[in-house]
Amino acid sequence: MEVQAITKNVRMSAQKMREVVRQIQGLPAAQAQATLAFTPRKGARLVAKTLKSAIANAEDLKTHHKDYSDFDTENLVVKEALAQTASTLKRFTPKARGSAGPILKRNCHIKIVLSDE
Repeated sequence: MEVQAITKNVRMSAQKMREVVRQIQGLPAAQAQATLAFTPRKGARLVAKTLKSAIANAEDLKTHHKDYSDFDTENLVVKEALAQTASTLKRFTPKARGSAGPILKRNCHIKIVLSDE
């Protein structure tokens, strides 16, 4: 059984976020939380928040749905963790001789899929 959580439009580039997300792929959920707690990056806090949401989704599924009462929330593993690009804010800064230089403020989506298999 799989459970997922998605955080959309995070104000950080997907490239920076992928460095954090790669660290937790394939780890048990508890170990992934511990890893993120000691990773000194902004992206680690945001991924930890998404992971916590995915774990809460699994708990909710088990307690409130009869069909999933045998769902094992103790042995959850991070099956998939992705950081995908989102829309980019385009801004401009003044440059020499009256021209303008682009500033790209990148965003990303974080997706975490947990599995009990």
